[in-house]
Amino acid sequence: MLDLHLKHVLAQAAGAPDLCDLPPDACRGLYRQICTAATVPPADVEVTPHEARFGGQALRVRVYRPRGAAGALPVTLYFHGGGFVLGDLEAYEAVCRQLCADSGVMVVSAAYRLAPEHPYPAAVEDCFAALGWVAEAIRGFGGDPARLAVAGDSAGAALAATTALMARDAGGPAIAFQLLVYPPAAGGHDGAYPSRERHAAGPTLTRRTMDYFSRHYFGPTAKAPDWRGAPLLAPSLAGLPPTLLVLAAHDALRDEAMAYGEALGAAGNAVTVVEYHGLAHGFISMAGAVPAARLALAQMAQALKQALG
Repeated sequence: MLDLHLKHVLAQAAGAPDLCDLPPDACRGLYRQICTAATVPPADVEVTPHEARFGGQALRVRVYRPRGAAGALPVTLYFHGGGFVLGDLEAYEAVCRQLCADSGVMVVSAAYRLAPEHPYPAAVEDCFAALGWVAEAIRGFGGDPARLAVAGDSAGAALAATTALMARDAGGPAIAFQLLVYPPAAGGHDGAYPSRERHAAGPTLTRRTMDYFSRHYFGPTAKAPDWRGAPLLAPSLAGLPPTLLVLAAHDALRDEAMAYGEALGAAGNAVTVVEYHGLAHGFISMAGAVPAARLALAQMAQALKQALG
């Protein structure tokens, strides 16, 4: 059963075009409206925009710190959603502010290059560079890189998962926890994922839009060329940090995200899976209008607080 508050939000958006029916520039504008229309009011935290370079990559981040907090704080590096084509720091401003306020954890929201102007693996390269920068520079902002998590929603969750895998293979930076919200873990590859057809028409993310994103990011095949675009296909998932995997029942990506959680557990990792039965893809940006989404955001923040001490 779809959440009644979510039904109301969707009814207000009736008649809007599907994202895949617009060119990328127009699509980005619509997505920004979607992300900000039903989100929480901005929490009162300290925000510092910053530009830097790491490993030859130009970086743009926003550092969110609980107002009045003393001492070195644990840090969560957050990657926004948007199918590798959409999304930006501004669209996720309220989400990151609220995660920071609710958790007491410093949140670093990192931008990354978007497709089709910057196809795969540009986003992966930027996100791993952002992790390196956080590990090296975050003390200057009052953060403690020894208590570091990665997090993200949708495409950002896939990027967070890949970043954790790359950090494991590189011998660091050390990641203590990962928070993955409905990741497209299979990178467009086929599999036993019946939710793709069950929710092909939405209610929020459609199968047509998933294919649109994959073609722009991965190219004409619409499939990740290697595991960095499809963490579910990594040769080994052993030795990864504890994970909170957050799913929405009314989501075309539900089954491949669940498959990633099952694969993490089978590889010996600690995994907690939470599924919100009345919610759909993209609910993290609906916490201002959907109480269940607000509860989910608070629970994610509590998990970060508990995991990072």
